[in-house]
Parts: sequence; C-alpha cells; structure tokens
Amino acid sequence: MPQAATQTADFDVAPDHLEATLNYIIDDGSKVFTIVAGPGGSDTRSGGKPDPRRVTIHNGRPHTEDFQLERHGFRFVRHDTKVREFYDEDEIRGVYYPEMEALIKAESGAKRVVVFDHTLRTADDELRESKGIREVVRRVHNDYTEWSAPQRVRDILPDEAEELLQRRFAIIQVWRPIRHPVETYPLAMADAQTLSPQDMIVSERRAPGRIGQTYAIKYNPAHKWYWFPRMRREEAYVFKVFDSMKDGRARWTAHTAFEDPTTPPHARPRESIEIRTLAFF
Repeated sequence: MPQAATQTADFDVAPDHLEATLNYIIDDGSKVFTIVAGPGGSDTRSGGKPDPRRVTIHNGRPHTEDFQLERHGFRFVRHDTKVREFYDEDEIRGVYYPEMEALIKAESGAKRVVVFDHTLRTADDELRESKGIREVVRRVHNDYTEWSAPQRVRDILPDEAEELLQRRFAIIQVWRPIRHPVETYPLAMADAQTLSPQDMIVSERRAPGRIGQTYAIKYNPAHKWYWFPRMRREEAYVFKVFDSMKDGRARWTAHTAFEDPTTPPHARPRESIEIRTLAFF
C-alpha cells in the first residue's frame, strides 16, 4: 500500500512541463542508416551527426481530450487489454492483435485494419538479452517514409497492393507499457502541426532479408513536445507514422524515448509494446 500511495502522489504532482535532452541529427551529407541487431542486441547507427538539444516537453495529461489523430498525429487513450502475459507471443497475436484492430478502427475511422508487426522494448539490458527483445529508441524519428510506407503494403499484401494503393491508407501504431507504470525513458510525441518536411532525413534500415527506410529528424525550434507522466498498462498512444493523404492533415509523428529528469531513484526500467498496422479507408 505505501508504494501505491507514493505512485499516486508522484502522478498528482507531475510538473506541467520539464526540460530534457532529445537526440536529433544534423544532415552532414553522409548516408544515414541503421543496422538492425538480432533479438536482444543493440542496433548500430551510422551517418549524420548527433545533435542533442535541450527542449521543453509539456505534460499532456491536462489536455488529453484535445489531441486529435488527424491534427496532432496522435491520441492518448485509456484502453484496457485482456492480455495476461505480453511475453507470450501466442497471446499477443491471438488476443492483442484483434484488440488493436478494433481500437484503430474506432480511433481513425478506417474500414479495414491489418496488424502486421509488433515490438517489445525495455530499458533493462539484462531483461532485453534474456527475453530477446529490443532496446528503447533514444533518438527523434518517424518510422516510415514516402517510399517505405507503400512498400510495406506491397510486402504485406502483395496480391492486393496495387489496388489498395489507389486509395487512402495510413500506417497507425499503438504504444503502451506492459507491466509497471513508466518510470524511465517515457515516450515523447511531437505535435505533427509543428513538424516540417524539411526536418526529415531519410535513414536506411538494414535488417536480414529486408531494407527499409525511416526518417531521422533535424532540430527545429518550432517542434512542440508532449509526454504523459507515469503511463500505465491501461493507457496507450495511438499515432500515425504515415498517411497517404496530402490535404493538410497530420501525415507523420516524430517521437522518441527520453531521459526523464524526474525519474525517481531505483526506478523500474520501462517495458513496452508497440504494434504496427496498415489502415485502409
């Protein structure tokens, strides 16, 4: 009980903003790429010049209802899950995938949602290695590019791809903690309205059997950042990393894990899951 009471108090007194360092990149003309590590390993990044910047990150909790997927690029939602054990692959695919399909349909208005991937992450090196999961991503990025997003449709749905690509589609992701409230390396989201196409640098992603692309992000003082302190298992981000429509709506959402200066001593390392989906309208 004392621990629960402390957690509640910490949540209640979370600041309305904080100052933290986010890792951007400088475009120095070199090819930017990531070599994806195997399960439990650490990725290797090359190209560009690291550009750590001290920025203001706003507490999004007082404004939860204000965020819109089509305007800000993300929503913060309360969403319970029936998954009992997120380290059980069968349970993720059998229980969580259908839950996420329904959630994204409800949040985006998509007629069809195809879950195609998920990633477990932790800031605990020992747990990462023992469970064969991935590290947290401590650099500002967006997961798909103008090229790699439609290519993903071709990869996942090759027989339908060319017809599906004639209409609007998006890649929408969901991120949540899987056990404890987040005490280390929370996920920050940039308001999509403050992200310019000129801020994005193509970064090649090299994995066994596949080469993809993401966007690394250059610093822009216009970026407005949000985080939601001590996110819990029953809370999630729903966010867009690509939208084929070019009518002024949010198309990308820059995001990053960051070192939280309010992290308490002896904090439990973050454990989270992100799910990736193709959404067709």
